[in-house]
Amino acid sequence: MAKIHPTAIVDPGAQLDAGVTVGPYTLVGPHVKIGAGTKVAGHVVIEGHTTIGRDNRIFQFSSIGAANQDKKYKGEPTELVIGDRNTIREFATLQVGTVQDKARTTIGNDNWLMAYVHVAHDCIVGSNVNMANNATLGGHVEVGDWVTVGGLTGIHQFVKVGAHAMLGFQSAISQDVPPFMLVDGNPLAVRGFNAVGLKRRDFSAERIAAVKQMHKLLYREGRTLESARAAIEALAHSMPQAAGEVALMVSFLAGATRGIAR
Repeated sequence: MAKIHPTAIVDPGAQLDAGVTVGPYTLVGPHVKIGAGTKVAGHVVIEGHTTIGRDNRIFQFSSIGAANQDKKYKGEPTELVIGDRNTIREFATLQVGTVQDKARTTIGNDNWLMAYVHVAHDCIVGSNVNMANNATLGGHVEVGDWVTVGGLTGIHQFVKVGAHAMLGFQSAISQDVPPFMLVDGNPLAVRGFNAVGLKRRDFSAERIAAVKQMHKLLYREGRTLESARAAIEALAHSMPQAAGEVALMVSFLAGATRGIAR
């Protein structure tokens, strides 16, 4: 059975699995589903068509699944889907999607969303993402796995951030950020690649060398983007141990829609 504080208001239509804990003065709406082991603190509002997975920790004063802030939104039954083992800290605001796009905002597994983080409508956040205090995602943003977003950083609508990228403190992200890159500033600048993060994730020396070479081809040789893409694609043959990293970069560059940070 779920453990619900007597002062919490949980709609009879909500579906709470065994082991869910709901703290004092929390509100849970009728279309909410919460997976086993998730702990919801006091003074949280969970509403909308929201599905939350297992073993999440949701801290006090968070707003989960509220109507989004798109003026076109007319109350359609769009969704927010949150995976497993996420930590969502105080005053985070995670909102449902819009019918004009995916009709769903998606957050993966094992993410760490600090205080006042905002995830707007139709965003896709991968897994193992760290978003520091006051980091903000505009609508339709896509953030890959293992990305770190610095505090007070804003990401413009429709921007894509590739896996393993690191976005520094108080940065303005208005163009797509390729995988593995280290960026910061306003205006945004690419400072290098995320070598420390890759080492912490046990990337081999050969794989890190391939990422370093991709950074060099994109940013250090004065190449056009098309020339850099072709040279990076060729690395799959000369550095086969990093074929996965090369494929990730090639796919990202092919799908970039706002131009890449350069």
